[in-house]
Amino acid sequence: MPNHNATVAVITGGTQGLGRAIAETLLAEGCKRLVLVGQDREKGARVVCDMKDMADVIFLSADLADLDQARSALDAALTRFGRVTALVNAAAKTAHGSILDTSAVTWDQIHNINARAPFFLLQHFAQAAIAGGYSASAVNICAMAAHCGPDFLAPYAASKAALVNITRNAAAALGAHHIRVNGVNCGWMDTDTDAKPRLGQLVQPTHVAALVSYMLSPDSGVMTGSVVDFDQNVNGAMTL
Repeated sequence: MPNHNATVAVITGGTQGLGRAIAETLLAEGCKRLVLVGQDREKGARVVCDMKDMADVIFLSADLADLDQARSALDAALTRFGRVTALVNAAAKTAHGSILDTSAVTWDQIHNINARAPFFLLQHFAQAAIAGGYSASAVNICAMAAHCGPDFLAPYAASKAALVNITRNAAAALGAHHIRVNGVNCGWMDTDTDAKPRLGQLVQPTHVAALVSYMLSPDSGVMTGSVVDFDQNVNGAMTL
């Protein structure tokens, strides 16, 4: 089991779904300083109440489409704890749209949350780690849709493909500074009731959370630039 006693983590989208599962896993594995970023203040307050006996957990409200708010949330975490050693970009936005009917407004809304915000949060996170002279690790929550995706999720798939590239490009740039960056291409989660499981179950948030915890921890060693497909389907496989 990874040891996160020294981890100071920021998780976007950390009050629900996979983001919350990651938060709970880090806490169970020793993390004592945790920042959850989201928009719903009431939900954030409830989650902090649920976790307050385990660690110093705070919720910061931010609209990640607004880069000033995104950066301010990270700055608040740095002010509170002095450093942030782990970043998880789990917040995401989706909407239906194909190549034929996606509007520019929808495209911008999805890419601002799914690609632009993670890029600049990772940038700010890395700059702080370099200035502070400490090692750090980040994980971007990508998606199997990055390989292509259903035609009705064209802008979402494109945004996740961008995030995959951001993950690998950042890993290559930041390795010399002892900052590792990895990603997970998640398949259909168990909340997606239209999906048909081949292995008897859909992707479980707790299973992905365990992988993210490992990626963030020293146990994963020099692992960086990796984007792991986490799904019941094998990309590129064909059944004849």
